[in-house]
Amino acid sequence: MPTVKYLEKSNIKESFIEMPRKIKQKLNYDQELARKISINNLILIGIHSIAINKRECTFEALLKECFTLFPKIFSLSQYQKWPDARKLDRPLRTLRKKNLIKGNPKTYFSLTKIGKKMALGITKAFRQGKLL
Repeated sequence: MPTVKYLEKSNIKESFIEMPRKIKQKLNYDQELARKISINNLILIGIHSIAINKRECTFEALLKECFTLFPKIFSLSQYQKWPDARKLDRPLRTLRKKNLIKGNPKTYFSLTKIGKKMALGITKAFRQGKLL
C-alpha cells in the first residue's frame, strides 16, 4: 500500500507518493493559485492524481487526496487540520451531470474521456503557473 510523505515550502506543497516498486509521482500545486480555480476542477485533479497512481478512487480516497493536495480549500472552516466531506458532495453531482466523471460514493469514481482531457489541461496550467 502506498504511503504519502509531504513537505511544505512557502506556498507550494510537494507530495511524494511512494509506490512498492520505487515508482514516484511528484505533485506540486501552488496553494494561492488553487484558490482561484473552481472546486470542480480541483476535484478532477484529485481523481486524476489517484488514477495515475493506479488506485481505486473511493469517496474516502478522493477526500484524502483532495485534502492532501489542497488543504486550505478542503478543510473544515474552524478546524483546518480536518477535511470537510461536504465540500465534495454537490461538486461530484455536478461533475456527473456534466459527464466528466462516472461512479458514485458507494462504489468508486473515474474520469470519462472528456474529464481526463480536462484534468490534464488543468494540471498543465498549474505546472505553468497560469490561471484558467
